[in-house]
Amino acid sequence: MIKHIVFFKLKDSSPESINRTADVLRNMEGKIPQLKSIEVGIDVIRSERSYDISLITEVESLKDLQAYQVHPVHQLVIQHMNEFKESSIAVDYEV
Repeated sequence: MIKHIVFFKLKDSSPESINRTADVLRNMEGKIPQLKSIEVGIDVIRSERSYDISLITEVESLKDLQAYQVHPVHQLVIQHMNEFKESSIAVDYEV
């Protein structure tokens, strides 16, 4: 099992922008066969070092992670994120 975690800092960190972007991420649920689980979290601390949104997904293998990365639904999410994110960081590890 591979866990894929991404943190996003948005250009516009208003509650409306954060909620809209979180909904875009949640919209992947049930639409990408490789995703075994998906969790989207919105930061509640809002400190200077905080990121606005977290995305935690699980896939069975590195092959599935690669398939997820190029899936058309995920590609639409990437387009949205590239427009609205200020920065992002990620980690992928075996569970």
